[in-house]
Amino acid sequence: MLRAAAILLLLANLAYFAWTQGHLEALGLVPQEQREPERLQAQVQPQTLRLLNGPRAVEPAPPPEPVQTAAPGPDVAGTGAEAPATPPEPTAAPATEAPAPVAEVPANPIPPAPPPPVAQTPETTACWQAGGFTEAQTEALRTALGQLDLPRSWQFIEARSGGRWIVYMGRYDNQEQVERKKAELRELKVSFRELSAAGLGPGLALGTYSSEAAAEKALADIVRTGVRTARVAQERAESSSFTLRLPRITPTQRTAVAGLSPLLAGRPLKRCN
Repeated sequence: MLRAAAILLLLANLAYFAWTQGHLEALGLVPQEQREPERLQAQVQPQTLRLLNGPRAVEPAPPPEPVQTAAPGPDVAGTGAEAPATPPEPTAAPATEAPAPVAEVPANPIPPAPPPPVAQTPETTACWQAGGFTEAQTEALRTALGQLDLPRSWQFIEARSGGRWIVYMGRYDNQEQVERKKAELRELKVSFRELSAAGLGPGLALGTYSSEAAAEKALADIVRTGVRTARVAQERAESSSFTLRLPRITPTQRTAVAGLSPLLAGRPLKRCN
């Protein structure tokens, strides 16, 4: 009895092996093959699958329709072996909304452009000047100004003053002599002014003239009035004076020029006339 059962079980296994290997194809017994294309086509709504550890859905989608499972294959007749049952299709899980895509951040982000520079209000300019410089002072000041950040419009203006001549009486040894001569001139009705400048004072000037010739002519007229000791003298020689003019400088530039006080010889900068 046991021997017969063992033989029967062995024959059933051989028949099943032959069936799975396709050796019974001549008898019309061919096993169903599960291949990738057929398996993919047999899937029902695969897009509704949901991962258990996936992101939590914001709003669940409506539940899908129930899926019918495939019926098992028919028994193989006359072989005594059962055909392998077709595995049931997996039940699709409810669909969940995919999370919103996150924008990718580039590995080397481009830095933002710097803000445009703030425009600075230019300083106001004005004209300043200082005068009364000699020729030697002018040359020293010209060299120092060339080293400052100044507009090229600055300049030195020369002013020439001619000589001054007078009809002169003096010098007297003391003030008593001066007073006596002043009394004599009043009697002769001759106008005068007292001099105290070095080289001429104490003395008296009976007239001031811009040229020596004009002084000589005036002396001749004074002599006819009765004045005997008068003569022509030069009160001031011809000279030149220079004025520094800075037409358009800012307050900052004016401060830089004022810093040259030793070369300015104490002369302050004043607004131009």
